[in-house]
Amino acid sequence: MPGFRQRSPRPMAPPRPGSVCTHMDRARTTLSISGRVWINPDKSGQIWTDPHTCTHDLQRRSALPVHPGRNSSKSAGGNPVLDFRYCPKAKDSAMLIGYFTERPYQDPQTGFFGATGLDLTDLDASNSAYDPRVGSELYHRYLDEKIYAEEMGFDALMLNEHHSTPFCMGSVMNVEAAILARITKKAKIVLLGNILPIWEDPLWLAETLAQIDMISEGRLVTGWVRGGGRESVSHNAQAPFNWERFQEAHDFVVKAWSTPGPFRWEGEHYNFRYVNPWSRPIQDPHPQIWIPGIMSRNTVKWTAEHRYPYVMLATDLEPTKQSFAYYDEVAQENGYEAGSEHHGYLFKVHVDETEELAEEAGRRYLQGPSNPFLEGNQGVVKANLQNLPGLTSRTNVLPTIQNFAAAASRGRTAAAEAALAAREQQQPEASDIFGSYEDQKQRMTIITGTPKTVIPKIRHVLEYLRPGQIFFWDGDGAMTHQDSMRSLRLFGEEVIPATREIARELDLKSAFEVDTKTGEDLTVAAD
Repeated sequence: MPGFRQRSPRPMAPPRPGSVCTHMDRARTTLSISGRVWINPDKSGQIWTDPHTCTHDLQRRSALPVHPGRNSSKSAGGNPVLDFRYCPKAKDSAMLIGYFTERPYQDPQTGFFGATGLDLTDLDASNSAYDPRVGSELYHRYLDEKIYAEEMGFDALMLNEHHSTPFCMGSVMNVEAAILARITKKAKIVLLGNILPIWEDPLWLAETLAQIDMISEGRLVTGWVRGGGRESVSHNAQAPFNWERFQEAHDFVVKAWSTPGPFRWEGEHYNFRYVNPWSRPIQDPHPQIWIPGIMSRNTVKWTAEHRYPYVMLATDLEPTKQSFAYYDEVAQENGYEAGSEHHGYLFKVHVDETEELAEEAGRRYLQGPSNPFLEGNQGVVKANLQNLPGLTSRTNVLPTIQNFAAAASRGRTAAAEAALAAREQQQPEASDIFGSYEDQKQRMTIITGTPKTVIPKIRHVLEYLRPGQIFFWDGDGAMTHQDSMRSLRLFGEEVIPATREIARELDLKSAFEVDTKTGEDLTVAAD
């Protein structure tokens, strides 16, 4: 069709012996490109099928109609192209299972992440140590791993955003999301999330996300965060107005997406004389909005009032459960019963072929300077910079690991907790606050092992917290690409299918199965 660009098929990895059906796209036209992709051995361009693929799925998918004007039945070279954007098993699935990594900067030659053990302090690392050539390779690596995660059966690929730090290369997360929108086929692209208070032009953000949603053909899940002190310092944002700007930017973006323009916006922090974005989301009225967090009661209350899912980020189990209970309490005050579809949880899980490999990779996982979310790392975090005056009051925090719950989980007394608060001003190492690798395994703030030992622990997490959407956080710290790929393969072959069965048994529903606003069963609507 004139005016539309041909979509080329994406190459697949070679078949894996002993793989099992995960209802994913296992038939593709492969490309004869050397380097990063597998080359079709006979270079015929024919459809290659994994012999272990579920033939029922392939038969059903091959019969799916091709989207008019987007995917033709022939590739540029005359080879057949199948449209696999819609999974016929989606409405039968339980829970949403996503994959996440922080995308750390790894350069052992300069000591980043495990090589020489640099004792860096947060916001003190100069970017003179950054090598763009290394960064380029890492971006390709992390994107490749996300493609493989989709192939292995993950429902969602999560991205986050941090600034001016080596532990996260996602300072322009929306660029990564746009790339994933084009190179993946059906996984949700979950952004947790854009830091609203540092945006001076939320109209630009609304247009950016709308384009990502269109390119992905409706797979975007957008999330908003308030950001920490790091982001306020590096982007010259005023911490006392953080919460106000968050709320107003949210209201503006939602209106820009859902209200026909043009209109004016006269707010406290943002003023626009002409709002009429030509780019609007393909999802009507807009993509789902999820809110992640770790510490602010204000944010949980606001999220529950809006009936958005709230995703806890790698917090201890007990304070996480207490935080969900607070969400449920606010929900009741607002006239509805919160369910699993309103709760999400990100937790650190690495799966490997042997317990020995899992132990080695797990210890590499926790290496790396200045990441406050990787307890036990080598770096030092300036607590006074993470929660600047005006961000979150100490009287308005959740019972999360960053506060008193970490100490309580190890039996510290109130007096010991007071001493810990005093030590914050002395910038203690993260390992002093959060405990050793063994301590974290015991608390299940990190889960490592073979599928046989990991799956029962995942069951415990699901039974205890009852989330409808979970994200496995893997491939971080000083972990290698090989560590990540082994883990992703085992997730797809064993862990994800087992987790789905557990979710069905526990009747855990995601926000794509139950409408968080109305309680409507979306699987019935899909039928």
